[in-house]
Amino acid sequence: MRVLVAVKRVVDYASRIRIRPDGSGVDKANVKMSMNPFCEIAVEEAVRLKERGLASEVIAVSVGPQQSQETLRTALAMGADRATLVNTDLEVEPLGVAKLLAALSKQETPGMVLLGKQSIDGDNNQTGQMLSALMSWPQATFAYTVEVDVDGQKAHVTREIDGGLETLKLRLPAVVTTDLRLNEPRYATLPNLMKAKKKQITITTPSELGVDVTPQIRTINVQKPPERQAGIVLQSVDELVHKLKNE
Repeated sequence: MRVLVAVKRVVDYASRIRIRPDGSGVDKANVKMSMNPFCEIAVEEAVRLKERGLASEVIAVSVGPQQSQETLRTALAMGADRATLVNTDLEVEPLGVAKLLAALSKQETPGMVLLGKQSIDGDNNQTGQMLSALMSWPQATFAYTVEVDVDGQKAHVTREIDGGLETLKLRLPAVVTTDLRLNEPRYATLPNLMKAKKKQITITTPSELGVDVTPQIRTINVQKPPERQAGIVLQSVDELVHKLKNE
């Protein structure tokens, strides 16, 4: 069974976000970029499935500019077998990404597509669900555990819900999106990163896959959230009650 894993290059979660002076978006110049944390979890789970003998090959896929090859090499260093970059400088929306993954899925015929439940830049939480609809495949979102039958025909996915845990049985192929508590991603060591640099990355484009990724949404303005005002110290409960009533 092949496993296709989608990974995204995003601003590192520890970086300080800056807004462009014209308010058109986030300034990414001289900012550290890294793999989306939820995508790291998806890569780790795919590699673990391979280590347990339940997957024969792990294919990492990214949609973005040439610099996204760095993210793919991190996935290769973590244990992915090969990688594909869909090269575009456009800001591809979730539906566009889902269409590209659907086109690649038809080429690679994976038994499972693993994605992070969302990216930390857009926080859309849409791509996995859209891919499932486009492919008419079962889906399990917010995966807490993933178990695949030895014959590779079915998967059991436990997911967190408001009332506790829910376990779904899926017929493969299927789409699974990962949550934070699914696993702890391994560290991509320097020797493995050096080996990953020697691996070839297949590069394609949306037009070669027959997908139109022209944005359908235009960002009008991006603003920083208002700064929090300093708190005050009240001297009595009566003063607190007065402020709650009148302010």
